[in-house]
This record gives sequence, C-alpha cells and structure tokens, in this order.
Amino acid sequence: MDMKLSRRGFLKGAGAGVAGTTLGAFGFGDIETAYAAAIRPFKLANTVETRNTCTYCSVACGIILYSKGDLRKGEKAEITHIEGDADHPTNRGTLCPKGAALLDTVRSATRLKHPMLRRAGSDKFEQVTWDEALDKIARAMKDDRDANFIAKNKDGTTVNRWLTAGFLAASATTNETAFATYKVVRSTGILAFDNQARV
Repeated sequence: MDMKLSRRGFLKGAGAGVAGTTLGAFGFGDIETAYAAAIRPFKLANTVETRNTCTYCSVACGIILYSKGDLRKGEKAEITHIEGDADHPTNRGTLCPKGAALLDTVRSATRLKHPMLRRAGSDKFEQVTWDEALDKIARAMKDDRDANFIAKNKDGTTVNRWLTAGFLAASATTNETAFATYKVVRSTGILAFDNQARV
C-alpha cells in the first residue's frame, strides 16, 4: 500500500497534536485522574479490611487484605484485593513483585490449605486434621528429646542440651513474637535455632 503524506495533511496532524497537548497543559488532563479517583473507592465498597504482614521474605512489609463476606454472619470470606499498607513503617504502601502477586498466591489451585501426611510405606500424601498433625509433631519431638536430651556434660555441669533437633523461625513477626519464640525454643534445650531473616 502506497501512502503519501502531503504537506497540508502533515500540518493538519501536527496542529491536532499541538491542540491536544495544549488542552492537557491547560489542566484538562487531570479529568482522567479525577475520574479514576472517583471510581476507585467503589472497587472496595462493602469489603472487610484486614491488616497483615506479607509472608514472603524477612522484610515483613505491611499489607491490607480486602475480602467480601462477613465471617461474623457465617459467610465465607473471599479475598478480592491485596495492596501495600501506606501506614506501615517498613514499606509505606509499596510492595515488591512477589508481594504484588499475593492475590494469585492466595487463589492458587496448588496452595496447601490443610495439613498433609505421607504415612510410612505410602507413595502419596493424604489430608489429615490439624489435631492429628500437631499431635504427631509433638509426639515425635517428645520422643526425640527424651532419647537425646543431655542434662549434664562429662564434667557434671548442668547444660540441658537437645542437639538432635533444630528450629527455623519465621521473620515476618513482631519483635515481641520473635522474643517469645526464642524463649520457648531455648527452654526445650534446642541449640540449633535460626531465623529466616538471617538465612
């Protein structure tokens, strides 16, 4: 296709572009911004706002979860929107790409929603209750601690060590929660204690 642009056609196009730019410079360009600002609150109307902490890394950014459905009325709540918390001192409302994709993570079909257990000799995982999962963890820890706890060293000094278990803590918590976790883990005698923030 052979298209020729005359001088007159060029000047018409350039004049239209200059006129549009001039209108924007005179303040008419803010109309779209004002229109978008007027629509935004309606997206989150009738939603429940919940503040939380992003679970991805050790930065512990603040997030706001918006959900529809009131749990107090027996309705199932569905998260409809996640954004950074502008009042949070860590991230001031910004999120990294992983944090911005949290809604996809929440809605992922492959996300685990229940405890899963692969029994001895089995080749697949099966869903178990939280009570069964926590009881199994507690029993395994108790048996291991009873079998391997060191109350005194060879010199007779009290050491209260449990060297065959370790604990990895999450970092997306408050200082108070981290302190309480540290105290609980150390009170069992576990020495191999680390935190996601350092890893």
